[in-house]
Amino acid sequence: MTDRRLTVVLLVLAPLAVGGAALLSFAWPGEPGRYGPLPLLTEPAALGGDSAEAAVATTSAPGVPALDLDGVDAFALALARPPRAGLVFDVDSGEVLWRRAPTRALPIASLTKIMTALLVVSDTRPRERVRITPAALRYEGSGVGVLPRGRRVRVETLLNGLLIVSGNDAAIALAVHVAGSERRFVRRMNARAQAWGLTCTRFASSHGLEDGNRSCARDVAVLTRLAMARTRIRRIAAREYADFRFPIKGGRLYLTGHNPLQRLDYRGAVGLKTGYTDAAGRCFVGVARRGRRTLAVVLLDSRDPAKHAPRLLDAAFAAG
Repeated sequence: MTDRRLTVVLLVLAPLAVGGAALLSFAWPGEPGRYGPLPLLTEPAALGGDSAEAAVATTSAPGVPALDLDGVDAFALALARPPRAGLVFDVDSGEVLWRRAPTRALPIASLTKIMTALLVVSDTRPRERVRITPAALRYEGSGVGVLPRGRRVRVETLLNGLLIVSGNDAAIALAVHVAGSERRFVRRMNARAQAWGLTCTRFASSHGLEDGNRSCARDVAVLTRLAMARTRIRRIAAREYADFRFPIKGGRLYLTGHNPLQRLDYRGAVGLKTGYTDAAGRCFVGVARRGRRTLAVVLLDSRDPAKHAPRLLDAAFAAG
């Protein structure tokens, strides 16, 4: 081919190459947020785990926190009427200290909102304004309860309502703001779970009221590690109370949380989320920091999280 012909071919192909690169840069998987993408799983998770009910992998792909289910528990603890599934782990290292059916897929109720919060902080700025649509006011179950129809409120205020009082109305409002509808937001939740290798996780809503919101202790632990790495979530999760200026009568919104560790003044409690439905039972993710060590407990269908969580965390801290 002559130099002249080669030059012509390159001039024709160059725009196509640039356009193709642009398309690839915006393609799924990943759906990076406008303001800092969350880490993505870039290679298939290796199957493993210790349960035949749902073989779930140790996550070791770049960007996704590892959680190793191989190994021996650091302590043994007899619990009266134990949870159906549970896990105690080091938030920083991913070391698993105690486990009970960690890959058993179960309904997770409002623990669903941990994923909702992760997508919201990935795709919003704190001072963004969210318009309260009729969809957010047609919620059931727990809610902030005073969202003003048609008004705009700050994203960060709704995030507090989502995580502190487990507001289903706040979840819907945030989902519609981020994705245009809750249905599209749920598709993003499931795509993100798949990209992260959370193979026993499936979402049916942004809030978790439906039984179709299912996961396992291992997957919830991975979500917990991701959430506690995000400053906006970590700051909110540590609050037992909060109040904000709000466009309602009286001008302020007051929020009081349900975290049993915080209510018990458990030493070092810094988060994270409660959940309850008839199908899921009482679910809880509790995080506590003592010195340089941060530990977390995941409980799925626990008869008494206020007793189980402190005992498990005490034993884990004592085990070193």
